[in-house]
Formats: sequence, structure tokens, C-alpha cells
Amino acid sequence: MVKKKIESSKESIINDWLPITSSRNAKWYYSAFHNVTAMVGAGVLGLPYAMSQLGWGVGVTVMVLAWVITLYTLWQMVQMHEMVPGKRFDRYHELGQEAFGEKLGLWIVVPQQLLVEVGVNIVYMVTGGKSLQKIYETGCPNCHPLKTSYFILMFGCVHFFLSFCPNFNSITLISFVAAVMSLSYSTIGWGASVHKGISPEVDYSPRASTSTGRVFGSLSALGDIAFAFAGHNVVLEIQATMPSTPENPSKKPMWKGVIIAYIVVAICYFPVAFVGYRVFGNSVEDNILISLQKPAWLIIMANAFVVVHVIGSYQVFAMGVFDLIESYLVKQRNFNPTKTLRVIVRTGYVALTMFLAISFPFFGGLLGFFGGFAFAPTTYFLPCIIWLIIYKPKRFGLSWFTNWVCIILGVLLMVLAPIGALRQIILQAKGYKFFS
Repeated sequence: MVKKKIESSKESIINDWLPITSSRNAKWYYSAFHNVTAMVGAGVLGLPYAMSQLGWGVGVTVMVLAWVITLYTLWQMVQMHEMVPGKRFDRYHELGQEAFGEKLGLWIVVPQQLLVEVGVNIVYMVTGGKSLQKIYETGCPNCHPLKTSYFILMFGCVHFFLSFCPNFNSITLISFVAAVMSLSYSTIGWGASVHKGISPEVDYSPRASTSTGRVFGSLSALGDIAFAFAGHNVVLEIQATMPSTPENPSKKPMWKGVIIAYIVVAICYFPVAFVGYRVFGNSVEDNILISLQKPAWLIIMANAFVVVHVIGSYQVFAMGVFDLIESYLVKQRNFNPTKTLRVIVRTGYVALTMFLAISFPFFGGLLGFFGGFAFAPTTYFLPCIIWLIIYKPKRFGLSWFTNWVCIILGVLLMVLAPIGALRQIILQAKGYKFFS
């Protein structure tokens, strides 16, 4: 009995220290901020380009399908957080372990989750650095040009300080500001396009001149749109920060926050994609801000908003990685939960992602390929498989049928999207430079 009490006390101390479980007093709107920040990325500015690869019919269909399917799978995850009475699945891998078993669940979920979270953090390092570079070059066109690496260093330095925020609730203000910024630069993207107006020579014919180019371009665009909605990797971790009782389970406020977040996502994504493509047609650039070109102050403002947003997004995704590493060290390796350990872990992680971003500033193209194997499962069909295993809905019933449709579409996405990305990598390989 005494031994059990000591073990329980030790576990309580550890849980009070870990970033995911240390604070459970989050409000429903915290969920909205974190989900918007996690989901809406600077890639929204590339959606008109993806539309130009697919055309109106297929493009609109894929955009709407991605929004609906990911909202459904997100609802599943919110519901499954407390599906076992008296137990909370605070982390994605814990839900996987419940469905697939202790060891297999860990190996199925953790590698994919880490690939997504670490990969996204590296991409955000590059994005933040390039946006700072764009501000510098636009604001001072006659100044001495600087390497992208220097701007990534500047961006990375911010995270050496912000990474010491102990848990999700401590970055709520950062997340709120980031969410506002995402709405702001998305509005600039489509608002400035409306102001510019449709040019008389706008063309909506296929972007590529060859059938091969059109096929591979469509596959690449399919991945770009589908991955724009991939923010599920930190959903359970966000919900874990909310208070919960049998009378008022956390799924109620969490779902309220998710609905608000998805409305904001729709407001950000659909106008940018559709208005941008409507105005520029198949001549739109892969970043709509480049197509707009002028005025300079607007481009500087939009890129500043992007920088602030990806600062928040980096922290949201990094918090999940911090929790995984710190949990492993204190639970499996018996390290003491101290500030020193936290400083070493988090400083080391920020330094690693910054080094990789500087070394591979073209990492975004690689993520389109490798990310296909992780983004699609964790967002589009892994929640559906877990749902079928645990809830066992009636065969050929609505729930059973809906989940299998999502699984089939998700697997197709996992297979097809990397093909388009691989071709893009090969075509651009000649221009790749390390430490550029």
C-alpha cells in the first residue's frame, strides 16, 4: 500500500511537470486559438496555385472534401479522448496504444507524429527566415543581399526564449496573436486580389502543356490542399489541457473551440484559393503575394504577419515534441524533472531544427514527399481505423461506411501525393543549394 502511494505521488509530480498534463484549466477558446495556429499555415498563400493545377471542378471538390473529412476525423479524436470511463488519452500515441496494443500502438503513432511535428517545425524555420528575407529585400531593394541562412538564424533565436514556456496554456497569448495574424495575411491575399481585379487575358486552361505534366501537377496539388488541413497531431494534447468531470467532459468545450477554429480555417482558405485563382488564372504564382507584387508596404505587412504566425505555430507543434522527449527521459530513463533538463532538451531541439533548416532550405519540397506518409495517416484515416477497432460500429451502417470511405481516400492520398512531390523534387534538384 505504501509503495503504491509513493509510486502514485511520483507519477503525480511527473504529470504536474510535463507540458501536456501540468495545467488542466484551459478555456474553450484556448482550443480555438491553438487549433487555428496549428492548422492554418503559410501554405494557404499557395492554394490558388494548387487550384490552377486542378481546375475549378476538381479543385473546389478537393478543397471541400478535405475540409469535411478532416472536421469529421477531428470530431472522432475529440470524442475518443475520454471514451474509457475514468481515463483520459492525453496523447495521440496513448490512443494508438489503446487500439493497437502497448508496443504496436507506440510504433504506429510516434514515428509518424514525430515526422510531422519535427518536419513542420523545420519548414516553419525556413518559412519564417524567408519571410524576414522578403521584408528586408522589399523594404531595402538597394541594400547588400544577405543569405537566407542569416534570416533563419534570426528567426530561430526567438524560439530559444519562447521554448521555455512550460506548457500549452502558457503559450495561449502567443497562439491567439498567431491566429489573428493568419486571418490577417489570408485577408490581404484575397482582399488585394479583389482590389486588383480580373485581367482581360486571364486563362483557366490547364497549367501544364503536356498530359504528363498535368497528371503530376494534379497529384502535387492534391497533396498541397490535403496537407493544408493537417493539424490533428496535437489535438489530443490540446484537449488534455482542459478540465473534465463526468458531468462536464472536456469534449464539450473542446468541440466548441474546434468548430470556431474550422470556421476561421474556412474563412482563411476558401477565399484565398478561389479568389486568387479567379483573378490570376493559370498564371498565378506559387505564393499569391508574389503575383500581387505591389504595393511594397502591403507585401512587407503580409510577410510580417506570416513571421508572427509561424512563431506561434512552431511553438504549438514543438510542445508536443517537448512532451514526448521529456516524458521519455523522466519516465523511462528516470531523469529528475528539473529546469536544467528542460533547458537542455528544448535548447537542443530548437538548435537542431534551426541547423536542419539552414542546411536544407529546400526542406519544404522534401516534406511534400516524406510528409505524405505521415500527414495522410495521422489526419485522414488513422482516427477512422482506431474508431472502427474501439467502437466496432454496425457493419455496413452509416458510421462503418463513412469511416471506410475516409480510409480509402486517405490511403489513396498517402500513395498518390508523394508521387507528385517526388517529380517536383527531381525537376527542382538542379537549383538546390546547401547552406544557401
